[in-house]
Amino acid sequence: MHDINALRELLAQPRQIFITTHHKPDADALGSSLGLAGYLRKKGHHVTVVTPSDYPNFLAWMPGNEDVIIYERNQNDAQVRDLINRAEVIFCLDFSCLGRINEMGEYIRHAPGTKVLIDHHLEPEQFADLDFSNPKAAATAELVFEVIRDLGDQAMIDVGIGECLYAGIMTDTGSFRHPSTSRNVHLIIAELLNAGINLSDVHRRIYDSHSEMRLRFLGFVLKDKLTVLREYNTAYIAITQDELRQYDSKTGDTEGLVNFALSIEGVVFAAILIDRGPAVKISFRSVGEFSVNEFARKHFNGGGHHNAAGGISYEPLEPTVQRFLDLLPQYQTQLVTSPLAVAPPSV
Repeated sequence: MHDINALRELLAQPRQIFITTHHKPDADALGSSLGLAGYLRKKGHHVTVVTPSDYPNFLAWMPGNEDVIIYERNQNDAQVRDLINRAEVIFCLDFSCLGRINEMGEYIRHAPGTKVLIDHHLEPEQFADLDFSNPKAAATAELVFEVIRDLGDQAMIDVGIGECLYAGIMTDTGSFRHPSTSRNVHLIIAELLNAGINLSDVHRRIYDSHSEMRLRFLGFVLKDKLTVLREYNTAYIAITQDELRQYDSKTGDTEGLVNFALSIEGVVFAAILIDRGPAVKISFRSVGEFSVNEFARKHFNGGGHHNAAGGISYEPLEPTVQRFLDLLPQYQTQLVTSPLAVAPPSV
């Protein structure tokens, strides 16, 4: 339930607080976590941020990054379990079900602390004691700003906290291009500007700090791995483990590639399928009325937002790609009748 008074009472005295977010955190996941952590520390709480996995180097500038515990790198599983069990308050940010944080999910499910969910994904799992979930929000960072504001503490948002929150909102709105970019988003950005954030610096750190090898990898993907299926107004990219190794791919190097496929004129549905070893990780994007959230939930054990979702397959890459292709005829009518689609050229 959205009970800001209950949260205010919960935080009225210093607490042991545990914050976590989803596997392979992006800018919204990490930015909302570190922004909230910075605020809570200013309030006098003892805060620990734990991520299930590593995250891109281009997010390492965020204040508080140096204190983040990365669960996959932590050799002492008992230490993380102890932190969870000792926490009086557990904040779960930017994920809608506990399966998104891997092994930590069950530890948190059975932990005695009060669980607080702040998230903007569809169909959240009912595990939290306090739920500040809103699928209409553009980003979890937007919701974190609102929570801080509604607690009466907006004045405590300094440059570091503000730039973490701005990074989350900027990236999850596609630099304010996505339909989720509401009036409320712009009003929040105006307030963050009043706090002194530097918009261009945040943009540069995230979008203009990639390695030379990542740029060459991007060129390879667009030249050799992009497939366009005009009969379905669909484009997809499939990447093997060998190709990732060939370009020394690091965490974050594949982020955003699916958007290049979606940027093609007439394409309304795009996917990227990446062989990560034990599983194939899939990102789906769409424009208009086609719901990739429903597609991912129904066929690839995933979900997310209406126009942006993820999925997973435990089959090898080639059978997974074939399963994806075999599904497209079921959706052909939706895909070709979209008002955003362009009719294929006549032969």
